[in-house]
Amino acid sequence: MTSTTYRLSWVTSANDHRDFPLQNLPFGIFSPEGLPPRGGVAIGDFIFDLQTAVENSLFSGEALSAAQAASGKSLNAFFSLPGNARLALRERLLELLDTDYAQLKNLQAQGEALLRPASVCKMHLPAKIGDYTDFYTGIHHAINVGKLFRPDNPLLPNYKYVPIGYHGRSSTIYPSGLAVRRPMGQTLKPGQEVPAHTPSARLDYELELGIWIAGNNQQGEAIHIADAYKHIAGFCLLNDWSARDLQAWEYQPLGPFLAKNFATTVSPWVVTAEALAPYRTAQPARPEGDPQPLPYLYDAADQTNGAFDIELEVLLHTTAQKAQGLPPHRLGLSNTLNMYWTVAQLITHHTVNGCSLRSGDLLGTGTLSGPTSDSLGSLLELSNGGKQAIKLDSGEERCFLADGDEIIMLARCKKDGHPSIGFGECRGVILAAK
Repeated sequence: MTSTTYRLSWVTSANDHRDFPLQNLPFGIFSPEGLPPRGGVAIGDFIFDLQTAVENSLFSGEALSAAQAASGKSLNAFFSLPGNARLALRERLLELLDTDYAQLKNLQAQGEALLRPASVCKMHLPAKIGDYTDFYTGIHHAINVGKLFRPDNPLLPNYKYVPIGYHGRSSTIYPSGLAVRRPMGQTLKPGQEVPAHTPSARLDYELELGIWIAGNNQQGEAIHIADAYKHIAGFCLLNDWSARDLQAWEYQPLGPFLAKNFATTVSPWVVTAEALAPYRTAQPARPEGDPQPLPYLYDAADQTNGAFDIELEVLLHTTAQKAQGLPPHRLGLSNTLNMYWTVAQLITHHTVNGCSLRSGDLLGTGTLSGPTSDSLGSLLELSNGGKQAIKLDSGEERCFLADGDEIIMLARCKKDGHPSIGFGECRGVILAAK
């Protein structure tokens, strides 16, 4: 693959851009003003319009096939292509957008039709999601939550042997910026014997990484762990909104239901595995005494280079903070290295029973809290189950989310000798229940 470390773009806003330098080039679905949705690529403060680029004959061969697949109303067809075709499109985009592109003047002459200002475009979900699975790979989160219910035994015996997950609802996954309605549901208040139908009073967020699936495996045929990365189309940020009071009443014996399925928010750009290649690293060693993964979940190469070093940040911006002109309050700063299982292990385990994944399926990692109080990924942990309020500079306090609160999630990859790349925003504001 061509080295992209020190390359600059003729799209000047991309150079030193926090999220979208030339080295990133994430894919997404957007609507220019007055036009229908189509595929695009984020570059600096602009979106490179793939439909216009195809119409202007900027691609050929495998790159053309991939550009055509990525230029429609969803990226499912693009995700279904072989990895070499998706890579061919990325290589051609790197060439086209490089400051040293040989036919730069001809390209720049195409002007506004090729580069759309991102600020006036509407973003959509990148794919039609057939299925959504949420895992529980953040071991610090699992321990912290476990302590609230089982102080002496926070982790159940299966946690360190099997990637825990549940199937969520794909119809309520929304792109960043769409408001989230506070859910109604049954809750059992302390001291009561009969539940009530009320708005959730303990609304929470969960800081996660999302994984977009590429390609299909046949029903009944598992994906071998050595092949798992071939099935990664890319990554996004994911906020798995959670109604903790609904969850406490309903989760036994079958687990998450209405407490989770009312809304999940994702960042709209798909950051490719190729863009994240410089930030791959060794999976953190398991603590002494922890069991090694079973053979089907163990691959030496995956352990050596299967983790990602991605900084994760979550901010809270309340109505009062906005009115007072105050910046958002940082709730936590974590990292994907807090995953107990690698992405390859999640994909492999998901299919070990013969389950078929399909292009455009979405996996969530589960809440990725860190080991310290400033790296927690949910209010349930930050407030110690609602017992310790978080004090804000606006004079407010929070144990759980109030109406009007906005949660903003950000991610960034940083490494010496490489430009930083980001994921864009995963943002959602809470509306009152109806």
